[in-house]
Amino acid sequence: MPISGFSDLLLAWIRDHAAWAPIVVWALAFCESLAFISLLVPATVILIGAGGLIGAAGLSFWVNWLAAAVGAALGDWLSFWLARRYDYAITGLWPLSRHPGLLQRGEAFFRRWGVLGVFFGRFFGPLRATVPLAAGIAGMKPLPFQLANVTSALLWAAGILAPGAFGIQWLM
Repeated sequence: MPISGFSDLLLAWIRDHAAWAPIVVWALAFCESLAFISLLVPATVILIGAGGLIGAAGLSFWVNWLAAAVGAALGDWLSFWLARRYDYAITGLWPLSRHPGLLQRGEAFFRRWGVLGVFFGRFFGPLRATVPLAAGIAGMKPLPFQLANVTSALLWAAGILAPGAFGIQWLM
């Protein structure tokens, strides 16, 4: 199934099963932030569309925002933990092994910016899933990582859902 077909199908499912929206939003944000899965799931586009559905259906923005933030933070935390645990061996796993340049860019970004790189990396597509790996491989301490991870997840979740959620209400 093409990516656009998958996105349309999932958005239709969210529309028809609105009570499940926070769980789906959580899972999409988790997949978008997890190093391996983010390369396979078109979560950003679906989350932007879900924001529109949240606004159009009158669903709670705050519940879905929190679900997206927690999913994103957990995805980055798991990537960070795996990299700390397995070091560079993790780069040999599929699908990362098929995209070696992604981790190299994430490492360069992290080495230049450190904890700020973890924070700002979330807002740049390919870096979103690779900077936590680079931070873990580099042996970054967990507390500074988590502070940057959680604060950026809260802002990212608002940025990805709010335009659709509140833009729809403004247009109507």
